[in-house]
Amino acid sequence: MDKLSEQQRRSANMAAIRGKDTKPEMIVRRGLWKRGFRYRLYHKRLPGHPDLVLKKYRTCIFVNGCFWHGHKSLVPNPSPKGKGDNYMLTNSECCKIPKTNREFWVAKIRRNQERDKEEQRRLAEMGWHCITVWECELKPQKREATLDSIAFTLNHIWLQDHQVEVVSPRLHSR
Repeated sequence: MDKLSEQQRRSANMAAIRGKDTKPEMIVRRGLWKRGFRYRLYHKRLPGHPDLVLKKYRTCIFVNGCFWHGHKSLVPNPSPKGKGDNYMLTNSECCKIPKTNREFWVAKIRRNQERDKEEQRRLAEMGWHCITVWECELKPQKREATLDSIAFTLNHIWLQDHQVEVVSPRLHSR
């Protein structure tokens, strides 16, 4: 028999979830450091306080939990036009919306998604590139491919931002 009520257990469980230094975030940090990328954490002056900021690449990396940010759960709403939203939240393979208090969780995840879009839009207006890494992309079977993809993207961004024109030498005829 459990001495705590359902509400006490849920409250304690939710309070134990961290927002910083999460396991997926640590995987990305270690992987990028190992590949030679240097970064700053949680830049307070940038919108959304990105998890990782690489100034050299003018890139922000957000490491999102699939549940909290509704990964792959936004689908077109089949309801007739003019009624409700154009999109609705459903369960996906990596994001299961709880059956109890469903309206609360749907609203919370939607707010998170809207806030994420707005923050990334503001960062883009400021000239920053944004990369979003999802928790499910860091599972052991996908981890190295994901980290290699991030490294490739960062190198591609750097090359685009620092393009050097190659001028062919003039040939002088004598």
